[in-house]
Amino acid sequence: MKGNIDYETLLQQCRQELLRGAPRQAGLQLVCDLLRREVPHYDWFGLYIAVPGERMLVLGPFAGEPTEHVRIPYGRGICGQAAERAETFLVDDVSAQENYLACSLSVRSEIVVPIFGPAGSDREGVVIGEIDIDSHRPGAFSGDDERFLQALAPEMAPFIPRVPSGR
Repeated sequence: MKGNIDYETLLQQCRQELLRGAPRQAGLQLVCDLLRREVPHYDWFGLYIAVPGERMLVLGPFAGEPTEHVRIPYGRGICGQAAERAETFLVDDVSAQENYLACSLSVRSEIVVPIFGPAGSDREGVVIGEIDIDSHRPGAFSGDDERFLQALAPEMAPFIPRVPSGR
């Protein structure tokens, strides 16, 4: 199933959705909806927005079942670890992870890709958000998913809002 996805076309569609939702963050929701709809193994697609001053992630736009994890401290769960280390996490089997926050009992694998501040901005190189995807299938994510999401992250960066500390 993964092999049938044209990630280059999907990236172009995401760019169009981001621009369609500009200048506000509406495009981020459009991308979440598009990818959940178009990629069979993306059972939950969401964005977490970083609040670096608090070392906290706040749930942003998402597509899928609601989650109780609306605020995640850096270091906690897969998302918190990805923010703390500023690196991608691809987990084939979430049940094997000691530091895992279960959003749903159906989740079997997860990928989290940091979004860094855009070049030339005052947030350049800083984790400003994350793409978080859950799948109900173990080992759902491939290197193609990782490369696609790492190419998508900088496209999303200019649209990631600042969340003031204390929110």
